[in-house]
Amino acid sequence: MENKEVFGQAKSVSQQIDFYKIFSVFWSRWYWIAGTVCISLLIAKVHLWYTPPVYQTGASLKLEDTSPQLGTSAGAMQTYNYTDKIQAEGFVIRSNEVILNAVNTIDFKISYYIKGRIRTTETYPNIPFVIQIIKQDSVNFDRSLYQVEPVDERSFSITVLGSDGSKKNYLYGQDINMGNMTFRIRDKIPHNSTYQFKFNTKEDFIGRAMGGLNIGEAARFTNIMSLSQTDGNPQFAADILNAIMKEYVSFDVIQRRRSASQTVEFIDSQLGFINAETGKSGSSLVNFKTQNKIIDLSSSTSMTVGKLSDLEKQKSELKLKALGIQDLENQVNNNRNKIEIGVDLEGDLTNNLGGLVNQINLLVANRESKLSQFNTESQPVAILDKQIALVKVSIRNNIRVLLEQNQRTIQYVDNQISAINKSISAIPSKEQSFVKLQANFEVNNKVRSYLSEKKLEAEMNAAAIVPGASIVNPAYPSFYPISPNENKTYTTAMMFGLAAGLGLILLVRFLNPYIYDKEMVEGLTNTPIIGVIRKFPDYIDKDSKQALSIAKPKSIFAESVRSVRTNLSFLASHKQSKIICITSEISGEGKSFVTVNLASTLALIEKKVILIAADLRKSKLHKTFTVDNKKGLSSILSGQLKLEEVLVHDTIHNIDFIPSGPIPPNPSELLHTEAMKSLLRKLEKEYDYVLVDTAPVGLVSDAIPIIRSSDVNLFVIRSGVSQQRAANIPERLSREYGLSNLAIVLNAFGDDALYSNYYTTDYSRGGGNSTYYYSDYSGYSGSGYYDDENRKWWMFWKKK
Repeated sequence: MENKEVFGQAKSVSQQIDFYKIFSVFWSRWYWIAGTVCISLLIAKVHLWYTPPVYQTGASLKLEDTSPQLGTSAGAMQTYNYTDKIQAEGFVIRSNEVILNAVNTIDFKISYYIKGRIRTTETYPNIPFVIQIIKQDSVNFDRSLYQVEPVDERSFSITVLGSDGSKKNYLYGQDINMGNMTFRIRDKIPHNSTYQFKFNTKEDFIGRAMGGLNIGEAARFTNIMSLSQTDGNPQFAADILNAIMKEYVSFDVIQRRRSASQTVEFIDSQLGFINAETGKSGSSLVNFKTQNKIIDLSSSTSMTVGKLSDLEKQKSELKLKALGIQDLENQVNNNRNKIEIGVDLEGDLTNNLGGLVNQINLLVANRESKLSQFNTESQPVAILDKQIALVKVSIRNNIRVLLEQNQRTIQYVDNQISAINKSISAIPSKEQSFVKLQANFEVNNKVRSYLSEKKLEAEMNAAAIVPGASIVNPAYPSFYPISPNENKTYTTAMMFGLAAGLGLILLVRFLNPYIYDKEMVEGLTNTPIIGVIRKFPDYIDKDSKQALSIAKPKSIFAESVRSVRTNLSFLASHKQSKIICITSEISGEGKSFVTVNLASTLALIEKKVILIAADLRKSKLHKTFTVDNKKGLSSILSGQLKLEEVLVHDTIHNIDFIPSGPIPPNPSELLHTEAMKSLLRKLEKEYDYVLVDTAPVGLVSDAIPIIRSSDVNLFVIRSGVSQQRAANIPERLSREYGLSNLAIVLNAFGDDALYSNYYTTDYSRGGGNSTYYYSDYSGYSGSGYYDDENRKWWMFWKKK
């Protein structure tokens, strides 16, 4: 029983990825994937049932094609003029004033719904029955949902949803006082349907209209604005989008006419004063001529009066323009949202100033658009603020130059008037007074004519103003929902189900703490494997009474046991007889089962075999041989009986057997005695193989003395039962006790691809623990060598 090195030097594990095994892992649980896909598709179908469809309609507006005012190149100017202008005008379209005016054009006061088995649908624009509002508070009224159902030909019931759920009956045409309002239902409610309705205000539709409105460019570098509206009702989406576009066009016209209107208002205020002054001066002139009997002036005096009146008229025009320039300066200084040029200054302003005014208006509109996306401290708004400040400085400089020019011109005219007044002082006093009255009258009259002419011109300009945008394509209802997209939903569900199935397989593998195949064992330890025993496909009784390797001699299972037997014969080959200890980490891993079958296969080749049940705590081997356990190994070790008195001869399997015997109070101490060593030495001389079934080393230390005294130690790992930590135990035993005769037997291998290791040992390079040849007999089904092989359908067809 010398403890000699019987194994070769363990080599480092060399493994490589086997892609076929990876595929087999997933294919082994294809029904999991199919199940998750089916569940996902079912969830998608339910989602489609209960999710209301969303529809979208589109339209387009053409903006006024104005000349760009920004940038240094044509491309840069076009980009700003169109892109930024569309963004700025989009802010105007989304304004509350435009949206409210648009809502006002549709029937918004009452919304009708029809209740279905799955969801409730709005009936707009159809009105299933007419509700007449008699009295309603403008703001404080109930916006709850009312449900109505016909009772008979004369009456119906109303339920206020969200309240106590009480139902009240009313007659058609009867006044109903409910929700701080009075209304009546005149028409009969259709039978076989349940309808709902609620009362609205215009403000209730602002969020609905603005939430579904999207604005953008139809194409780059074009002045075409693309608008779309999404809503759960396709007809409402088209109606509200068309109403918004019409109201925007009207709003734009009003804004464009505002400058001309302000000019007319200013001229009217001036005309009132001038008319009064003209009347006074005319009356004074007539009275003076009557009192002094003056008929007419001389030709030279008339020319002087005409020249004076022309200069006074010119001075009035200059003052009027000065007022316009000062108004423009006040608009810039008061930070108005939009700067408007009034009093017909366009012809007098330089191109530079006019361009700057257009530029600052675009920048201010763009800033308002940015504020809907960013706060005032953000970088885009800060950049625009800086640009606006620079443009304002330029505008102020130009206004200062204009005012200086205006003042110089006025001063020049004043000098001319002073010169004429000096010449008038040289004529007689009566004529001098008459000239002054005549000049005053003509000046007022000419100024009045000038202002009247400008007023008519401003009114004509206002009448000639056209909208800055026109509707290119109106919106039409689209009854094809954009959401939920049925094909996309099912595709997403299928992909999610596929991912869930694959994820479930990976999760089960990653959470699996158990050993399943030889590659996993080889990856965890350098201890060699001498064989893989297949899982027996038929029923096995709990006592393993049948020697299965003999009962099924042509099975894959029996062949796998023979493979272990073959490799076992080479272990400690220098010994004529061998003491073989079989153990495992915990109970239930099949060490006793492996012991019985190894003993049976060894007996078949005419080897003299004895089997010892050395698990003195919980042995069941006596049940396999159908004997009692009243006497056994514990009786021998305690000196109560001799070997001959407890030895059992099994003539069926040609195996001698020593039961464990009664459970002693000190099983570990008995196995450490000299009596146990003497018994093994005695049996070693009489038998070819002494198989010792010990207690699990992971639970108790009873097996340690036997392991140290054995020629061969087999450590049983059961596929699907032994955890990964079990593979480290043989190496620990080897290090702690200086053993080199430990080997592993993988028991009950079931070839479950789900848990198979996706690495395979590279035997061609000498990798892994390839000291002994063994097979797990996977992939040999249908070869015709085994009785219990699983033939494929094409094998049966081929056989026929």
